[in-house]
Amino acid sequence: MRPWKVEFEEFVRARSHALLRYGLVLTGSADDAADLVQEALLKLNSSWRRVRNKDDPEGYVRTIMARQHVSWWRRRRREHLTPEVPSPVHQDEHELGEIWQRLRALPARQRAVLVLRYYEDLADEEIAARLGISQVTVRSQASRALATLRVRTMHSRGGGDDI
Repeated sequence: MRPWKVEFEEFVRARSHALLRYGLVLTGSADDAADLVQEALLKLNSSWRRVRNKDDPEGYVRTIMARQHVSWWRRRRREHLTPEVPSPVHQDEHELGEIWQRLRALPARQRAVLVLRYYEDLADEEIAARLGISQVTVRSQASRALATLRVRTMHSRGGGDDI
């Protein structure tokens, strides 16, 4: 077996769980997350010899995943919401169920922007580059998503003046 193939397989073994978690946060569905990871790794495999020498091959894969997710969203243009939140990947994430549920109710692009901003801790410029949109769009999508979450949180608490 060629050395670069071994390196790729080691990378996949070492980082696939983290990539799956990232895909789950982006898509809100374990099945879609697995598909997203699989497609991204297929694309990475074809360019591994070039990418492996870069500083951040995982960042490269995550960019592929974010762009692929937006591409799927553009094709579907419709959310397929389910009444149940997927079970968390880590045992210590059980308390995040309500947050996942609220994120899943957001449109795909807004969810992707929030995940990249708050989960991946990326700047607007990096988010724009990963999603193939402008920084202004990143900020407007984040603002709309946060406003939606605030309103839904306020309504779920049954009040309006206690924020």
